[in-house]
Amino acid sequence: MKLASISYRGSDSIAVAVDDDHLVNVKEAMVACFGADIETPADMTALLAQGDNGLARVEKAIKFIHENPSKATLIPQSEVAWHPPVRKPGKICGIAMNNSASNERKISAPDHPAFFLKPASCLIGHKETIAIRKYYGSVHPEPELAVIIGKTMRDVSAAEASGYIAGYSVMNDITGNGMRAEDLFQYWAIYANEDNPDETRRVEQHLSYAGRYKGSDTFGVLGPWLVTRDEVRDPDDLAVQCHVGGEIIAEDNTRYYNYKVAELLSFINQFHTLHPGDVVSCGTAFKPSANRKSIHHANFQHVAGPVSVTIEGLGTQENPIVIEDKEIGAWRLG
Repeated sequence: MKLASISYRGSDSIAVAVDDDHLVNVKEAMVACFGADIETPADMTALLAQGDNGLARVEKAIKFIHENPSKATLIPQSEVAWHPPVRKPGKICGIAMNNSASNERKISAPDHPAFFLKPASCLIGHKETIAIRKYYGSVHPEPELAVIIGKTMRDVSAAEASGYIAGYSVMNDITGNGMRAEDLFQYWAIYANEDNPDETRRVEQHLSYAGRYKGSDTFGVLGPWLVTRDEVRDPDDLAVQCHVGGEIIAEDNTRYYNYKVAELLSFINQFHTLHPGDVVSCGTAFKPSANRKSIHHANFQHVAGPVSVTIEGLGTQENPIVIEDKEIGAWRLG
């Protein structure tokens, strides 16, 4: 199934694609199929919390509508406003430097996945506006495969991890290089001396915190669809493209990720419990296009949109870009 969170004629709902142009309201389909007493989920997170049984009921309801088309109202996709499929996930885990094309640039790196967190407040949906402020500095797109968690995960092995996936979506992990540079620390980290815990040692480190450059408002485009797990043959072999202003800037494939989807989920859940509706964005697909343009040429401060990301089998998201010509507010006292 292709599930979505939409607004239609002023009302928010979960919907399912019934053909290339139309959707059906999940609540309406379930009532038509099971009767008025059926408990219907309030939003996508509530649906995912019902597990495989909840998705199976929706699938049965949609099959009923296909067989009895007069029982539900067809909603034109062209007339809806798109929300992120999961509007307020508990957390969004972004995987850092996971594309093998970046390996040659690594001076040093861990031998396991590294990840950061993005706030739910950064999310917008398909067709919504990406708002970039002048004082952000350089900002570019990062096309990524997103995994939507379907069951609570803790200490789940890689061999079992796929069974905890509800589905997949498209993520544009907007990244502010300018803010990353501004928030860079080069400093002496202090550690206890392993040979003598009463003494300390200093180690030079370089780091930048992701709160601004990954988590500013509109820095996470998710959707349009949550495509259920059963419809994706192999998440580790999906073609990815990104266009900006109609020009292709990335042609890649998830097969070039350093770590497979199941490995990412298993690693993360050794530290963070993953809950239904949580999102794991698997890393940037940024192999340059045939004309050698790359995401690093697509600074939104200077390159006009729209920006689109397409992933094989998961659909295309497209978003306009607006540059807000304003200065940072008076955040200091006095």
